[in-house]
Amino acid sequence: MPQITRQGGKIKAPEAPRISSVLRPAGGDELEDDAILKGLRFDGAPFVGLEVEAAESDSCEFANVRFTGSSLRQTQFSDSKFETCDFSQATAGDVSLIRCVVTGSRLTGSSWKSGTFRDVRVSGCVATPGMFRHMKIFATVFEDCRFPGIDFQFSEMHNVKFVNCDLTGAQFGNVKIGAMRMENCTLIDVGGGSYLKGTTVAGPGSMELAMSLAREAGISFE
Repeated sequence: MPQITRQGGKIKAPEAPRISSVLRPAGGDELEDDAILKGLRFDGAPFVGLEVEAAESDSCEFANVRFTGSSLRQTQFSDSKFETCDFSQATAGDVSLIRCVVTGSRLTGSSWKSGTFRDVRVSGCVATPGMFRHMKIFATVFEDCRFPGIDFQFSEMHNVKFVNCDLTGAQFGNVKIGAMRMENCTLIDVGGGSYLKGTTVAGPGSMELAMSLAREAGISFE
């Protein structure tokens, strides 16, 4: 069985967001061009179909917020939390998440390109499918996520961990791996497996990934 492993490659845990214990209700504050949002809590805000460029969010919480169909460009979220938010069909170009937590959120049909995830924890999220192309993903954990068909092609991934994730049909062509670990993930029909050098695979997904590698190499089994 082909082995994809990095000996002694310990994955760095993401840093937690640095959020004030006292947040101000957002009220009339809006996510808009050149906005600078700090120390706010948005609850149920309908950010649907927005077009936003060069905004900043620092030490904010977004709960039950709908970003559905929005276009975000050159926007940075730092030290922020997203709880049960909806990013369906959203487009994020050159968007950065720094020390952020995303939980129970929907990313279906969203497109993230040429941005940065650094010290991010993504838990219990769904993207069926989603696209994360040309991203720089550092010190990030994806756990208990459903990501069938997700596309990470041409991305850089360093200190990245997938735990209990469904990665059926995920695409990793032309990725650059520093250190990555996959634990108890579903890895059926993964594409670009030959680019996953530097990855440790633990659990039943190791055999599934080996079969994907064999198919890419033109090996058939009878």
